[in-house]
Amino acid sequence: MTGLSHLDAQGQAHMVDVGDKAETTRIAIAEGNVVMQAATLDIVRRGDAKKGDVLGTARLAGIMAAKRTHELIPLCHPLLISKIAVDLTIDEALPGVRVRVEVKMKGQTGVEMEALTAVSVACLTVYDMVKAVDRAMHIEGIRLVHKSGGKSGVYEAEQPA
Repeated sequence: MTGLSHLDAQGQAHMVDVGDKAETTRIAIAEGNVVMQAATLDIVRRGDAKKGDVLGTARLAGIMAAKRTHELIPLCHPLLISKIAVDLTIDEALPGVRVRVEVKMKGQTGVEMEALTAVSVACLTVYDMVKAVDRAMHIEGIRLVHKSGGKSGVYEAEQPA
């Protein structure tokens, strides 16, 4: 494991200078799940939630979150993102909603935090949209599953058993 790039010689947090880094295509994919009762999932599937379209609203929330990550995470750089894809899939086996986000750009720093923030906010939005009928829902498994671009190369997460 390497040193923490966000700490200076005195151990104080600072924003990393990426000005001398090479511009490369950066891609990050993150995922997470919202686990709920089967009856709640049925409401999501039918589009009967009192607050409206759960999956559509969560998709937009994820996109907005990725674009605003630098406003939420103090040491993140504002980025010119070229792609944000938020996929929400109903999964009867959970039961619940699987969220997967891909963020892409060409630049000097990675987009992992943007993908993770988008997944987190999309999951929270699903929760918010149907919490009135299922307070036992929980969010799980938020993690980075792929990263490419930059000097550190490609990262692929192991698939859970």
